[in-house]
Amino acid sequence: MTCCAAKKRLRPLSLLPRPLEAIRQFTPNWFAVTMGTGVLALALAQWSAQVPSLRALGEGLWVFNALLFVVFTLMYTARWVLFFDEARRIFGHSTVSMFFGTIPMGLATIINGFLVFGLPRWGEGVLPLVEALWWLDVAMSLACGVLIPFLMFTRQEHRIDQMTAVWLLPVVAAEVAAASGGLLAPHLADAHSQLIMLVTSYILWAFSLPVAFSILTILLLRMALHKLPHESMAASSWLALGPIGTGALGMLLLGGEAPMIFAANGLPGVGEVASGLGLVAGITLWGFGFWWMLMALLITARYLREGIPFNLGWWGFTFPLGVYALTTLKLAGLLGLAFFNVLGCVLVVLLMVMWLIVGWRTVLGAWHGELFVSPCISGLAK
Repeated sequence: MTCCAAKKRLRPLSLLPRPLEAIRQFTPNWFAVTMGTGVLALALAQWSAQVPSLRALGEGLWVFNALLFVVFTLMYTARWVLFFDEARRIFGHSTVSMFFGTIPMGLATIINGFLVFGLPRWGEGVLPLVEALWWLDVAMSLACGVLIPFLMFTRQEHRIDQMTAVWLLPVVAAEVAAASGGLLAPHLADAHSQLIMLVTSYILWAFSLPVAFSILTILLLRMALHKLPHESMAASSWLALGPIGTGALGMLLLGGEAPMIFAANGLPGVGEVASGLGLVAGITLWGFGFWWMLMALLITARYLREGIPFNLGWWGFTFPLGVYALTTLKLAGLLGLAFFNVLGCVLVVLLMVMWLIVGWRTVLGAWHGELFVSPCISGLAK
């Protein structure tokens, strides 16, 4: 009996009644895998200025992440085609619906990778594709940032004592798109097109950050009154670092390109102001993020004493840490301060270790099928 059970565990999707169940139970949570994997690839590329061999590793990881994104997109599309009535239940679910935001954020890491890895390898021929993907990412980010909160206000049931940082996911997507726009804008051939993308990116940043900070304010009150969430949501303590780190990185990237783009469009003074504001805002937000990172470390240590059950939410440890590491390394390059450089390297190493741990647990969970669970239909008969 024990031998038979062991053999069954070795078979793929052995915990599912049928292989098609992996499609039926597929949720947007899986795109958090592409967020964490993509940000690690970008962090390795940025660190490769000091350790050149890491660039090839980062490029390989980016290619793998792009393939992973395509697979997840096909699986989630198949769910809507084959199990439409069950798939649409997500709009009424107060937690799973938040993860729609992981789709455009996962795509943003691939867009950035095209600029960091694809452009040097394949040349400017990739730019029309990257620009089209960016505008698609913008459209999805805007939709998530408006429609999911609208569902929260009109259809879903929420309680302050049940609130977690996953509320941030749909609204932060626009902020991530803004940072990507800061990378892409200078590569466009037309100065007017550069200005449109730069201004759009500033709008996306403002579309996201104030709302995210409003949520963070409520989150602080919620934790003070009702203490920490259930251990199954332990990784959500790191999600607060995401909008702060991305907001800082976005201002640094947009401010860095603003002088050239505004000057090319007859507004040189505006560009210089934007550059200064970008640097100051980046440093200020980084400081706020440092508080949240230390708090997240303490909260995680508290959870570890009692044990944290593994789920796809563990990917919440990776992306926020990754964008904060990118911001730290960016500040190190701009300011030339050793503190930022050392801390940035430490954060990238920590990100690599966390990615390996979470990635291995995800592979095992996907192989056995235990991670294919849709809370929206978990009460239904299979």
